[in-house]
Amino acid sequence: MRITKEQITSSNEKRLKQHQSRWHVLKEQLEEKGADTNEMIKQLRLFQIAIPSWALGTGGTRFGRFPIGGAPRNLEEKMMDIGLLHSLNSSSGAISLHIPWDIPDNIPNIKSLAKELDLRFDAVNSNTFQDQPNQKYSYRYGSLSHTDKNVRNQAIAHNLEVVKYGVALGTNVLSVWLSDGAIFPGQHNIREALQRTSDSLQQIYKGMPDDFEMLVEYKPFEPAFYATVIPDWGTSLLLVNKLGDRAKTLVDLGHHLPNANIEQVVATLLSEKKLGGFHFNDSKYADDDLTTGSIKPYQLFLIFHELVEGLRAQNLPMQHLSWMIDASHNIKDPLEDLLQSVEAIKLSFAQALLVSENRLHDAQLQNDPALAQEILQDAFRTDVRPLVAEARLQEGGVLEPIGCYREFKVRGELIKERGKNAVATGL
Repeated sequence: MRITKEQITSSNEKRLKQHQSRWHVLKEQLEEKGADTNEMIKQLRLFQIAIPSWALGTGGTRFGRFPIGGAPRNLEEKMMDIGLLHSLNSSSGAISLHIPWDIPDNIPNIKSLAKELDLRFDAVNSNTFQDQPNQKYSYRYGSLSHTDKNVRNQAIAHNLEVVKYGVALGTNVLSVWLSDGAIFPGQHNIREALQRTSDSLQQIYKGMPDDFEMLVEYKPFEPAFYATVIPDWGTSLLLVNKLGDRAKTLVDLGHHLPNANIEQVVATLLSEKKLGGFHFNDSKYADDDLTTGSIKPYQLFLIFHELVEGLRAQNLPMQHLSWMIDASHNIKDPLEDLLQSVEAIKLSFAQALLVSENRLHDAQLQNDPALAQEILQDAFRTDVRPLVAEARLQEGGVLEPIGCYREFKVRGELIKERGKNAVATGL
């Protein structure tokens, strides 16, 4: 299924009068405060968030999976779904592949389809947390940290194979997440496991092309509940500092212990020039992988404030980093969930652009915490939905992505094309 320009135009015409009324009011309010709305719209139009290839099907819980039908059955259909999202929100113009769930068998055809859908390839992701069919050595007790050198070499070779796919597709970023660790005390030597992981990452790093970046993710627990080898941003930073300039830390918003100050982590990594990218989601308890902004929208805003301020201070564009979604939609239509996540990200970005950094910095220098709070919360409490909608409209998208998705009966059309029992690859 594809959404035509005629459908988009027709849908927008129905909503245009109401949108223009709301946008006119907000534009006046923002410009009275000194905001450059044209520059904000420019920034919002440029900002793209990659959709992971593993997020197009209904996710599963630990106990079951409940498909809703119409899921993409191969990489081409996944790309078509991302093309659908991008045609609606004009902000999902990139795809992040997970290998071997989504191996591009015919590179020229895949690149041609990406061009046709106005998509580029973002980070490629390796998988050494599962055993694959016909795999010689098992990752049951780890991969890059395994005590058996044969297992480590197999995992290293897999990562370098993923890099080759990235080169062929035109990306230059490898994302590495390890489930390696100990479930029980004494299961492995913590110090030696970390050293083996560091050595393995060094071999991957040395095997990458000179323009390739490695993003090293971290996670405090699950499935290694006692001692994950890379449990936090500090351990990731330790490892990437040993690797070199092209190795950076990947922040997954769900990969922190409860109430962690993620915005401080972001600011610190930015300061050290070691922040490589994001996996966006939200959480209530742990790594819940919920829709971005559905639980802690203020925290998401504070994170974006640190990003906007920090990147601006270093004179770097927002696209300097890799922006990806990593969520599970076990009871939602995954495409609706992704539309909601992208919208939440764009709203937080827009709110962060509203912060008067000069006024905030003066308040900080004057040790005026009340004024600093007022400045931040004034931006956060501003309803910027008309601003984000106007940017989307100017970029060729629809004014109301979820509304149009349902108006066009997208899920029903996908079920007609692919069947009620279609299931996507991945978790």
